[in-house]
Amino acid sequence: MLIELENIDIVNDGNLILSDVNLSVDKGEFVYLVGKVGSGKSSIIKAMIAELPLHTGKARVCDFDLLKIKRKQIPYLRRSIGVVFQDFQLLMDRSVEENLLFVLEATGWKKRDEMLRRSKEVLEMVGMATKAHKMPHQLSGGEQQRVVIARAFLNNPPVILADEPTGNLDPDTTVEIMELFMKINQEQKPALVMVTHNRDLVKRYPGRMMVCENGTLNEIPTEMEISMDDILV
Repeated sequence: MLIELENIDIVNDGNLILSDVNLSVDKGEFVYLVGKVGSGKSSIIKAMIAELPLHTGKARVCDFDLLKIKRKQIPYLRRSIGVVFQDFQLLMDRSVEENLLFVLEATGWKKRDEMLRRSKEVLEMVGMATKAHKMPHQLSGGEQQRVVIARAFLNNPPVILADEPTGNLDPDTTVEIMELFMKINQEQKPALVMVTHNRDLVKRYPGRMMVCENGTLNEIPTEMEISMDDILV
């Protein structure tokens, strides 16, 4: 199991965000985290990358014990996780290729020829091989998100966490990005956990659905009929 959260409480600045959270995700699984604004979805993502410390229950991600993890271990945890952000978080003063090389260097790669080869591989994977020399501001929102997905896969992580990855994209581009996620999920089998508010995505691309509501996290069985209006805003 790549992600195992059992009976954890998530606290931020002394405030209890979610209690008694349980979530298990194995290789190749695709899981949605849904819920109303402020229900704690992004806090779960932050907990899984050790941005929010955990003190109760059991929590393991990629063989790292989140309750016992030391500060010096956190970078190694994060190398095992690819994170795709809504707002891209690209370095705007560097080209696409330089953005990827920066991450590779920061995660321990030493040989420039190997770094260049890996950068090319992930850009080809997301259909951006011809844009390596471009600056982020020269790209559309969809192209920037493709680069972010490429960046997330640089170290072949077994887990991908996507926090509202289509939140800033138009409907057509959203479909393109989701098709790319589905292709990667099917071919490379990472565990994919996606936070979304998009009702159409949940209907069009079925996955396990975990709902943040009433201060905890619950799974909705796939056979259960439920209105998205009840759990999304």
